[in-house]
Amino acid sequence: MISNSIGMLHLISSIAALVLGSWVIFAQKGTRLHKQMGYAYCIAMIAVNATAFSIYRLFNGFGPFHIAAVISSITLVLGMIPVLIRQQIKQWVVWHFSFMYYSVIGLYAAFVSETMVRIPVIRFWWSVALGTFLVMFLGIYFFQQQSVKWKKQFNQNSNQ
Repeated sequence: MISNSIGMLHLISSIAALVLGSWVIFAQKGTRLHKQMGYAYCIAMIAVNATAFSIYRLFNGFGPFHIAAVISSITLVLGMIPVLIRQQIKQWVVWHFSFMYYSVIGLYAAFVSETMVRIPVIRFWWSVALGTFLVMFLGIYFFQQQSVKWKKQFNQNSNQ
């Protein structure tokens, strides 16, 4: 299942990113711990994406999962830019939590897809498509439900 040290680092950083990203999504926003865990998530995701660009066994070259790693890298960068230049962006927190949320949801989709391809009765591409679709659909629904609450949490923390 794991053929080399790059694969092992990819697995370990993926698990770390799943745990950290989940914590950040469900914990109170804007606190010192939220920020620390968020930065740790970013570091783990940088490792996930960097190692993804080093794995070519499945397609013997650049493939669709490398494109997913590019998209993942973009959402991560776009989620962090507002934090780093928040004085120049009026609604920086909305941009931040939107892109970071979808960064985590993309990681969930990758996890579910990776798990589903291990089920022998489901074809590879159907596993990937079904896993990704289900997670993204549920993720969008959850985002719509939670984003108002997150905005209130952030406003309360920034006024203290």
